[in-house]
Amino acid sequence: MNLPNKLTIFRIILIPIFIILTVMPEVGGSVVWLGTSIAVTKIWGALVFAIASITDFLDGQIARRQHLVTNFGKFADPIADKMLVMTAFIVLVETKMVPAWIAAIIVCRELAISGLRLIIVENDGEVLAAEMPGKIKTFSQMFAIIFLLLNNIFSSFLHFGLGTVLLYVCLFFTVYSGIDYFYKNRAIFSDSF
Repeated sequence: MNLPNKLTIFRIILIPIFIILTVMPEVGGSVVWLGTSIAVTKIWGALVFAIASITDFLDGQIARRQHLVTNFGKFADPIADKMLVMTAFIVLVETKMVPAWIAAIIVCRELAISGLRLIIVENDGEVLAAEMPGKIKTFSQMFAIIFLLLNNIFSSFLHFGLGTVLLYVCLFFTVYSGIDYFYKNRAIFSDSF
């Protein structure tokens, strides 16, 4: 098994660790950092999520640069990404950090795009590549999750919740990129209407 695939599997293994750290009672109390009180368990959860997010970036970069792209990687990498992000949003709903309606929109979009990718591969044999709006969505999702877990750190300096702002940015790009992907690939459904 090559390094990119190992990183993908490592990301999947980090998901239950992330869940345990973020939903368990606040063991270890909290710390005040940059004017914000943050539960120690949420700091560890944010760290695990950040590490998992970095592996998402690294596995694709390494696979493309070193010509290590495999069918397993094409299959497992996007699933691992979706598992990580969807799990994080479900946990954030459970801990009352994200409204359920936002998480529902994000999860539905992720499932719809996954279905679209399957149809495109089945018909064209090509994987639907991520475009810029989708990349912005992923970037803003990952940073929103980290900042929300860290109790909107920096908000005492900025006078607004950075995690909350990023949450709405990622919501916008979630909807926009979903519409964009379906619009650009509408021909795949031409036999349906």
